[in-house]
Amino acid sequence: MAKPHLTALDADIIRSAFLKEVHESKAPESQWREMAMQLIQSYTGQMEVDPDMLDWIIRRL
Repeated sequence: MAKPHLTALDADIIRSAFLKEVHESKAPESQWREMAMQLIQSYTGQMEVDPDMLDWIIRRL
């Protein structure tokens, strides 16, 4: 089921999953954008990813 719009909760879920994956896989920063994009695409069922959301997910704390 595709999700045309993401809620703040959706974004937090995706970001939490992303941070966990980065930590567990020890992925280099050069791979973060692609990892986040794949998570968003998998969650939404859509190929198009909002670049602002992508930037927010991969930003450093």
